[in-house]
Amino acid sequence: MTAKDKLPQMMPNTEAQGFTARESWRIFGIMAEFVEGTERLKPIRPAVSIFGSARTAPDHPYYEKTERIARQLSDAGFSVISGGGPGIMEAANKGAYFGKSPSVGLNIQLPMEQQANPYQDISQTFQHFFARKFMFVKFAIAYVVMPGGFGTLDELLEAMTLIQTGKSRKIPVILVESAFWNGLLDWFKTTLVSEGMIHPNDMNLIQVIDEPEKVVDAIFNHYQTRGFLPLPEEHELMLNL
Repeated sequence: MTAKDKLPQMMPNTEAQGFTARESWRIFGIMAEFVEGTERLKPIRPAVSIFGSARTAPDHPYYEKTERIARQLSDAGFSVISGGGPGIMEAANKGAYFGKSPSVGLNIQLPMEQQANPYQDISQTFQHFFARKFMFVKFAIAYVVMPGGFGTLDELLEAMTLIQTGKSRKIPVILVESAFWNGLLDWFKTTLVSEGMIHPNDMNLIQVIDEPEKVVDAIFNHYQTRGFLPLPEEHELMLNL
């Protein structure tokens, strides 16, 4: 039996053909998101991406700490990138907005509309999560990850996968609030490492830091022997993300 024999036979259907054509044309919309986002964000380097829950209230300690971290990063000369929404994203943008460097929001259009926060010097909206995630990685010289849910874990594991597999340059990945992350990290060690799913050295891809000042110090320490811009070989990596 050939592959052709295994494929289902599609009945001619004008409506289905029209849908397929629209689906193909959407590729140009996806391309436009990548081009527009890349051109819009070129001037913001060096930048740090901050992630965390959209559900964190402004009076929560996580919100206040995120705002402090973002303000210190901004005053130190780093643009701050967040997902542009409420909660931790708002705290990150707010801290940077009142600092010396740009506050950047990469907003996403959702079925239940995400409300963009008002603390954005540069705001870019995406329809596709994968285009938005590409921008977080491409322009960040560090990831700061606050407590969050599925979306936050998605961004964290995406960055770790790209670094682990050599598809992206090695950047600091900093988890803030050790009490929140310790259970996950223990599972990484006791299950993923012990069963050979990851190498023990992969745990070194992550730093856990609770003090805002030390977050900024850790980023500077990582780059103390080199500049923030990608090295030639790293630039090549970034072209092939």
